[in-house]
Amino acid sequence: MHAIGIDIGGTKIAGAVVDEAGAIVRHERVPTPAGDAALLEDAVVEMIQTLSDGVDAADVAVGVAAAGFIDAAQSTVYYAPNIDWRNEPFRAKLEARVGGTVVVDNDANAAGWAEFRFGAGRLVSDMVMLTIGTGVGGAIVTGDRLFRGGFGAGAELGHLRVVPGGLPCGCGQRGCLEMYGSGRALLRLANEIADAGGIGLQLARARDANGALDGRIVGAMIESEDPGAIAALRQLGHWLGEAAASLSAVLDPQRFVFGGGVASAGELLLGPIREAYTEHLPARGYHPEPDFVIAELVNDAGVVGAADLARVWVAEHA
Repeated sequence: MHAIGIDIGGTKIAGAVVDEAGAIVRHERVPTPAGDAALLEDAVVEMIQTLSDGVDAADVAVGVAAAGFIDAAQSTVYYAPNIDWRNEPFRAKLEARVGGTVVVDNDANAAGWAEFRFGAGRLVSDMVMLTIGTGVGGAIVTGDRLFRGGFGAGAELGHLRVVPGGLPCGCGQRGCLEMYGSGRALLRLANEIADAGGIGLQLARARDANGALDGRIVGAMIESEDPGAIAALRQLGHWLGEAAASLSAVLDPQRFVFGGGVASAGELLLGPIREAYTEHLPARGYHPEPDFVIAELVNDAGVVGAADLARVWVAEHA
């Protein structure tokens, strides 16, 4: 089965032909026309047609990954934060235009599935992935199956409440993990440390020199092990570890996988995550403890996972 994965991001649409071992055979990339849903649909159709050139449409399975709430049938987009989609029957529209099988899934689900099948989560049956980018994405695999929930909108782990009455989140609630464990949160923490002086002196100097702190600057300072930047990362890791302990009490995964830009810090991030996890784990000392690892597929996870989810759907519905 010829499988194509499409990953619709806020600034680009990535597409690839993916073989059964998760390897990318061919890839394409175009800008995302996020302000126009019709143009976005056209761009996705054109990419599918380009990637399936010379192959009969009946022999093509297409998986599309996008941010938002997708129904359990992998068909309708209930809501997308960056695209004007509300109860959008995206699967039906694409199938009518390309003639093959199409499934639609959440982008974090697709990335998590790719890591489970071909990356850092392989060889376990139960895994939780947290993607630490601008926000916090999540994916859950339990018993070798991707968890979607009864309505398809499950595994929104970034909106796990970690601080009752805490910072306001874009979802409309307060105290979500996304406000304490994301790349955006890391910048806020770095600025607070810079304001306090002391170990934040170099952060303050970098901010003055550049006009503001951004992910690139703070990431470079973490890599050079600047004490202020490391302190901000440790605070971030604490919240992620505390959330992981709560998730373990419910899901009991064998492995936690951390992806996204902040995860490039590697052990500097995993260390404080493990510490906070152990501190907050229920029945500490008696509860089996999972592995904590960094994602392996990085930028390719979305397209690889989307393609494989399409292949799985075809196999299960043949």
